[in-house]
Amino acid sequence: MDPNIYQKLFEDGLITQESLQKVEQRFKNPLLSVHWELKTLLYLGVLLLSTGLGILIYKNIDTIGHQAILSFIALISIGSFTWCFRKAKPFAPQKVNSPGAVFDYVLLLGCLSMLSFLGYLQFQYEVFGTHYGLATLLPMLVLFYMAYRFDHLGVLGLAITNLGLWMGITADPYQLLEGNLGHINVIVTALALGLILLTAGYLSEHYHFKSHFKFNYQHFGLNISFIALIAGYLFDDYPLIRLLWAVSIFVLAFVLFRDAYKNKSFYFLVLILLYVYAAVSIMVFPVLVGVDIVVCFMYFIISAVCMIVILTKLNKTLKDNAHLQ
Repeated sequence: MDPNIYQKLFEDGLITQESLQKVEQRFKNPLLSVHWELKTLLYLGVLLLSTGLGILIYKNIDTIGHQAILSFIALISIGSFTWCFRKAKPFAPQKVNSPGAVFDYVLLLGCLSMLSFLGYLQFQYEVFGTHYGLATLLPMLVLFYMAYRFDHLGVLGLAITNLGLWMGITADPYQLLEGNLGHINVIVTALALGLILLTAGYLSEHYHFKSHFKFNYQHFGLNISFIALIAGYLFDDYPLIRLLWAVSIFVLAFVLFRDAYKNKSFYFLVLILLYVYAAVSIMVFPVLVGVDIVVCFMYFIISAVCMIVILTKLNKTLKDNAHLQ
């Protein structure tokens, strides 16, 4: 804000000399915000504490004992959850601000400790036996409950990740090297997960029930859905089925593009266009290589320039129409 405004207010007799001096002092010595620095340190503190506990347990497993370790982790989790329930504001379907700066990190610590406890319990004692679905279902339900009860986007991300694990969406370097991600069952399951998350985001906004959760749902759902559809196109050998995968990519892109444009979300518009560009490039690449390698290089150069122009114009359009909201 322009400090000359306060000078004019003083000359008009609307503020006192003392108030003017305070304002001038404020502009001469502006406050330095350390909000994000403190949040970063708190997040690092939670992560370092969780990592340190893991290292401590790993190095002293023979001397500490499994029961003592489990009891210690359980106490951290129960203590964190108890403190959060006592300090939390009442539940509301709308966004509820955190009751304090430390609250979010204590809740995150409790959730991470709970996951460590259940994972350790299954690994050491196999309490769920071979029912691995139950071993992932229980923490998933707890995490979703905690995310909605305490309005925490970070815990919601953990819950969505556990939902993927429960549905069998896992990936490791061995799968990538062996090409197991191309298995049709994995692709269909991933697509189902992505569509479920996109639907959850739509319903959250439509019914105004934690509508700010839509971003997380749509972020995960959009990426998973497009990756699954592109993988389906790449790994399917039947021409008609490949055509169906291709059509599905463009149909999903059209639906999501309309929603993102309506909500003026440039982030999702960029993601959608990049996935469409990748899909089109994958489809035309074999044809271009068959024609001439020079034509192939020219395609990528020209298409990249076109993408930059489109994104620039799209960003300008959204900014010009921002006042209409």
